[in-house]
Amino acid sequence: MRKLFYLALIMLICSYISVHAATLEGGVSTDRIKTEPVKNQIFDSATNLPVPYAKVILPKENYTTYTDANGYFKLDTKVKNNSILAVEKEGYRPFSLTLNSNSTLNPIKLNIDKSKPLDIVIDSDICHLGDNAYSDTSANSSEFRLSSNGSSYSKSFNIQKISPNQNIYLLIGSIIGLDTKLAQKVGQNRIKTAYSSPAEVYVNGTKISELHLNGDNQRIKIPSRYVNNGKNELTIKTGHNLMEMTYIDYDDIEFMNLSVVTE
Repeated sequence: MRKLFYLALIMLICSYISVHAATLEGGVSTDRIKTEPVKNQIFDSATNLPVPYAKVILPKENYTTYTDANGYFKLDTKVKNNSILAVEKEGYRPFSLTLNSNSTLNPIKLNIDKSKPLDIVIDSDICHLGDNAYSDTSANSSEFRLSSNGSSYSKSFNIQKISPNQNIYLLIGSIIGLDTKLAQKVGQNRIKTAYSSPAEVYVNGTKISELHLNGDNQRIKIPSRYVNNGKNELTIKTGHNLMEMTYIDYDDIEFMNLSVVTE
């Protein structure tokens, strides 16, 4: 009789636990999963307030998401090494960042700038220059997502009422693939026996700068004497392999988010 009593008591306790305990999946409580905060967040760089409903894009992965009302966002996709992440929000300057394999190990905190009346967005899409012939040791070659548009890129833009005291800058959100000697020296590629000339930047046919390093938010001053009141043209030309003498071997590069700001 006593054995029957203990057996009934054990069954009653087990029944109570099964009804009231949280379900466990993979060793983590589902209650915890539902309440775990999203830690990636976007802020206004001037006010330090969260930016709600901003568009977050990983072009390489064809992935798009949005920040919530508090500026938080999830990346529910595998982020590959040196993938470009872009942020778009009305009233703000286009923003991009090159993520590496360690970037998502910690919360991603981004600050974006409000746009100004004289800002000009030239292009917010990715462009690929080169000849589609590159080594797997090339800088970020595994991250290329487009076929080449040729060895040069040109796009028109308009500037009105230029003052001699104004500073004009070209902003390049992100650029990958440069295999220059400097990029090789700082470890941005694994090519041992060759390197390319730098990419060149022109405004209205005049070279204003060279691009030697991959990276984000590169800022190039445009001398005001090279800028027209009205229509202007930006041109970017990729470099070529300086060790190849029998034919022109263009350097394959990709860039995203081109804009002109006046201050």
